[in-house]
Amino acid sequence: MSATPLNALRVFEAVARTGSFRAAADLLCVTQSAVSHQVRHLETWLETALFERQGNRTRLLPHGVELARGLSLSLAEIDAACQRARADGERQLLVIAAIPSVAMCWLIPRLTGFRRAHPTIETRVIYAMHGRDINFRDAHIAFAFTPVAPDLAGVESLPFLSGASAPVCSPALAPPPGGPALGPADMVRRGLLHDSDATGWWSWLSKAGYRDPAPLTGAVFEDFNLLRAAALSGQGVALCPIAMIQPDLAAGRLVQLSDVSIMNDHGYYLLTGPLAQGNMAAEAAAFRDWALAARDIPPSPKDVEPTPEIDAPTSRVIDEESRAGRR
Repeated sequence: MSATPLNALRVFEAVARTGSFRAAADLLCVTQSAVSHQVRHLETWLETALFERQGNRTRLLPHGVELARGLSLSLAEIDAACQRARADGERQLLVIAAIPSVAMCWLIPRLTGFRRAHPTIETRVIYAMHGRDINFRDAHIAFAFTPVAPDLAGVESLPFLSGASAPVCSPALAPPPGGPALGPADMVRRGLLHDSDATGWWSWLSKAGYRDPAPLTGAVFEDFNLLRAAALSGQGVALCPIAMIQPDLAAGRLVQLSDVSIMNDHGYYLLTGPLAQGNMAAEAAAFRDWALAARDIPPSPKDVEPTPEIDAPTSRVIDEESRAGRR
């Protein structure tokens, strides 16, 4: 038998990971034809098909799924080893990939506290963005928002915070203390703020018993951080994940208008990838343990600091937060 076709294996893993030949071609910066050729070459070498082909559609066969899972873990370990070798003798940074809401509302306000507890660990924060998975070849630790715990080869997934979301507004729009609570119709009249689209509000209003079929109006914001800023400035009522705005509620900057919540089945997860199992294992474990201990504790005022440099994303685990209207 000829030597193992390593290039074909890497191409096949990219197809399995991205879900399509076209996406794999874009990821690898080659033509779709080249991807198809490499997959055919691998199937010939293995003497078995890896995909069930029906016209222009393909489906990964069970033994192909098993092969892809093993390859993903092996390639991640190879890349991690290369990263360690390349970084040998250089300054080591603990890389943390965080979706925007966690980065801005939870992580950054607490970073000074982490550095005070671990002054020898230097960190780098990067974004994990909508439509891209977290690339654990670049990040040691990551935060993601999904309906179920991510199940990835070589990645430890721990529950972090609840994704339950409820309507909030600034005190200027809230009823006076002791006054009657706002009902769904009252919130609509005060003006709704939307994260990406009106899907979230329709879900909440339906659960709260609101039956008016009229279209929902109100400003639409591209992500959660913009939505939160609009709510803080008194522009309307927003659906926000309570875990992310707890400091705003505690300080009286925002007021929760109802106990009815949606997204109760979603959650924020703390992920530790294969890269964290190398020469940065102790630093990654220290950050993980600190984050889990600090997750429900408000940041100390002396720890709040200006936003540090945040790099553009290099990410892969789909950020369901933005798809669900909670980026």
